[in-house]
Amino acid sequence: MPMRLEGSCRCGAVKFSLGSHTPYPYQRCYCSICRKSAGGGGYAINIMGDAETLKVQGRRAIRKWHAMIDGEEGSAERHFCRHCGTPLWVSDENWPELIHPFAQAIDTPLPQPPANVHLLLRDKAPWVEPQIGPDDERYEGYPALSIEDWHKRRGLWIE
Repeated sequence: MPMRLEGSCRCGAVKFSLGSHTPYPYQRCYCSICRKSAGGGGYAINIMGDAETLKVQGRRAIRKWHAMIDGEEGSAERHFCRHCGTPLWVSDENWPELIHPFAQAIDTPLPQPPANVHLLLRDKAPWVEPQIGPDDERYEGYPALSIEDWHKRRGLWIE
């Protein structure tokens, strides 16, 4: 059974839950979209969940936006609370079965990853000094492994 994750916004207007086979918050994304819309420490951390299990209270408080990428609207739909601005999750029409909640919106204690993956380092803010551990991976762009594959390779996939 996947791990049940519960999350909320800062003001409490939105509460949500979903099941996740991949609850380890191991990816630190330094892209300008994540960093400026949801980052702490100059990066944002997404995890992955099963869209079919998403349950939401306070849906009327949710707003969505699509970041502009190279002059065009991106396919990723970013959900946030209209009252307090808390970034909640990202979904994408290209992968309708997945939801990527921001780890900082999850209230359930998350397992500590054995290592981190730092991605899109080419886009980090100049003031950011990544805290890269000895077993961490670094990528100027995107890593080769998907979130699912990363968890499975390490025996961290939760059935």
